[in-house]
Amino acid sequence: MSQPITVLIVDNEPGFADLAGEMLERERESIVAEAATNGREALAVIERQDVDCIVSDYEIPEMTGLELLERVREDDPDLPFILFTGRGSEEIASEAIAAGVTQYRQKESGTKQYALLANQITNAVAQYRTETELRESERRYERTLTTLHETTRDLMRAETKDEIYRSAVETADEILEVAVAAAYAFEPTAGVLEHAASTGQSLELGDPETRFERGEGLVWDVFSEGESACYTDVTRGDGIEAVSRCEAIVPLGTHGVLVAGTEGTGGFDETMTELLHILGANTEAALDRAEREQLLRDHDRTLTQQNEELTRLNHTNEIVREINHGIAQASTRDEIEATVCDRLAETDRYRFAWIAASDDDPPVPAAWAGIDAAYIDRIRDDGERAPEIGLVRETLEGDGVRTVRDVLEADGWQSRRKEALTYGYQTVLGVPLVADERRYGALVVHVAGADSVGESEREVLAELGETIGHAIRSVERTRAMVTDSRLELELTVGDSRLLLNRLSDHAANAGPIRLEGVVDRGEDGVVLFVSAPATASLTDLEADWASIETLSIVSEGDDERLFELTVTSTPFLDVLRTYDVQIRMATAEDGTATVVLEVPQGVETRSLVEAIREEYPETELVAKRERTGTISARQLDTHLAERLTDKQLEALQAAHYSGFFEWPRESTGEELADALDVSSPTYHYHLRAAERKLVSLAFDGSAN
Repeated sequence: MSQPITVLIVDNEPGFADLAGEMLERERESIVAEAATNGREALAVIERQDVDCIVSDYEIPEMTGLELLERVREDDPDLPFILFTGRGSEEIASEAIAAGVTQYRQKESGTKQYALLANQITNAVAQYRTETELRESERRYERTLTTLHETTRDLMRAETKDEIYRSAVETADEILEVAVAAAYAFEPTAGVLEHAASTGQSLELGDPETRFERGEGLVWDVFSEGESACYTDVTRGDGIEAVSRCEAIVPLGTHGVLVAGTEGTGGFDETMTELLHILGANTEAALDRAEREQLLRDHDRTLTQQNEELTRLNHTNEIVREINHGIAQASTRDEIEATVCDRLAETDRYRFAWIAASDDDPPVPAAWAGIDAAYIDRIRDDGERAPEIGLVRETLEGDGVRTVRDVLEADGWQSRRKEALTYGYQTVLGVPLVADERRYGALVVHVAGADSVGESEREVLAELGETIGHAIRSVERTRAMVTDSRLELELTVGDSRLLLNRLSDHAANAGPIRLEGVVDRGEDGVVLFVSAPATASLTDLEADWASIETLSIVSEGDDERLFELTVTSTPFLDVLRTYDVQIRMATAEDGTATVVLEVPQGVETRSLVEAIREEYPETELVAKRERTGTISARQLDTHLAERLTDKQLEALQAAHYSGFFEWPRESTGEELADALDVSSPTYHYHLRAAERKLVSLAFDGSAN
């Protein structure tokens, strides 16, 4: 059935108006007639309902048909108006045509005239509707173009991709009047299309939780192929992932897709498709621009950050050079710590600094600068509850620099909020003072601003911590050389991994195994001189034990043998080397060793024992005692260490530990040369040189 046509018939004779309407309805099923007997009543009908055509007599009460036409034309210049009158004259016809009537027709007798009138009405209304629809389409197109232009300006002004996606879907919804418009952005890391923006009439359409995995759904197909597509009837629930029943999908380059959908199956006409393509092209261009600008902003920001970090790093390097110069001239540990804190606190870069020694428990500030004593007292009073002490412990127990990026936000630092704001710091660093894996303490540095120290600066500070650690170790070793006092520790070690215990287990029931001496040859390994009962068979261990590189008999007696063993190193010796500790005596029997260590002043007993126990858990401290030697002997030891070469010291130690100076000799020069892997003349040359320097030192006070 064709679209209904509402016709208003205006005639001063009510009976004729009704009759005419009835006759027209008979001629055309689509015609629906309304009657009015005067101009005012006709205007009321027009105001009350939509009318597609007016058929009016010329002579009607209150106004003529042409006057009614004039009133109608004020609101709708193109509404079909047929003058259907009994007064037929050229003058009226001319006046009607001049007034703009659609048709002029004289009343006639009979019913044939209604067929002609119905035909005129149908044609006039069809033309009117076509022209109206065309004008509306033109206006709608103009509005759409205006909207697209405005959207393009908005897209090009948008700063972020999120703004661009929102603007695109809102525009698609406005110009296409669809049930859903959505944008999905490609997330390259996960390889999925994620919801970016949507607008829809239903919560099910454009659901923000929707995403499309690789190879999943029509949306992914269009994106991967890079070609637009329209789907006129997609049935969801049959394994096809789609946004709506009927949808048009436009790829946005590598950025994602734009989707417009309806719940009907009518599809998209050519105009709608073209508009969506234009919108998609503009959106892709805007996304490209936003991405380029973001890359430029990121690049500029990176360059700015790098320049700022480089400036800070150069400043830090200058500070470090000044500190290195200062600690090189320091002769005590206190001077080193004071110099470091003073130099750091004098700069604009760091607010203040302090150092906690590892041998304090808890490790409280021992030296500081740039801060008043009240803050230091607060740390000491809080003890283990102080967040700074926790940072120091983490620094001493871990590897590398520890960083609290913002004390105003960090867990456990709430109690320092007032101090942080008062003294103007937010970033706190814990720098380990370390030398050859031995930790001497921690340097704590307070810096203005949150997260204000970059990785490069942390690396420089870590190197500074190592420099300070080596400086402390150097002054402590120097002090140990000139001091008369030594600390002796007696330990029992029951761990089966200790080499001496393994040897005693191998020689079970034979008697004790004694370590007579150690010669550390650096990269060439460690030489151990071990005495064992004559009944102990150790010669086969060189082939059986991977931990022993070479093993040979240096001398043999009736009751005892002296063996020379070459090993790469052992964890026990590594710990002793780190703490500058010497072995005075070591014996093992039945798998348990008794070891007496000579410990320099300044070495913390607890740390040393814990370091050994970490490698050998079955270690117990039996005794601790002070030992005082003569000053001359200590000076002699110092002079020897300064004047003998490494080879001369090795030759002298090997001769001493092997019984070369005993009578009768327990070893020969040839045997010692073989043990040290040198020729016999070379060994005797180094030994004679060492003996000459030793005798010269004893008698002349020199070692030339």
